[in-house]
Amino acid sequence: MLRPFAVLAFALLLGACSTANVQHDYDGSRDFAGYRSWAWEDPALEYRPDDPRIKSDLTEQRIRQAVAGQLDQRGLRPVQAGARADVKARAYLIVEDRQREVVTSYGGGWGGAWNGYWGGPMYNETRNVDYKVATIQVDLFDGRDGKLVWRGSAEQMMNSGLPGPQERSAAIQKTVAQLMASYPPR
Repeated sequence: MLRPFAVLAFALLLGACSTANVQHDYDGSRDFAGYRSWAWEDPALEYRPDDPRIKSDLTEQRIRQAVAGQLDQRGLRPVQAGARADVKARAYLIVEDRQREVVTSYGGGWGGAWNGYWGGPMYNETRNVDYKVATIQVDLFDGRDGKLVWRGSAEQMMNSGLPGPQERSAAIQKTVAQLMASYPPR
């Protein structure tokens, strides 16, 4: 009887953890206001691991469109042919297998000091739950010296269901918007 409630509680816990964990870092000595144009670094998108189940032209297209849209919203324009870009961008899609230990307690006594305790013994069940975490990372490099000047990453637990193309595009757009929220640094 209590086991279905424990499974439901665990599912709700995982759902609450599905928000993206966003991190940013940047070189404080750089003048980000001077960056006006951008281009893709070669390769534009790297996959880790280089797994054909993850690697897809469709995924790359979605990530590239999301990054380009966010850079455009921040005033950076694609570099003109033959010109040098102020900033070069590279994105990463990293998928990791992780494991979480879950302890479920059931049984135990009821009552209080005035009317005594009654009930059975308490049991704990410990099990490991495997899940996947996807991270999208965007690095921006100075176009003159090639040094990393800004990095944003967002990691999120992957859903076990198979989302459709619209859901994938929306999830990538949302994640890239979250990780680019602090560019340019203030």
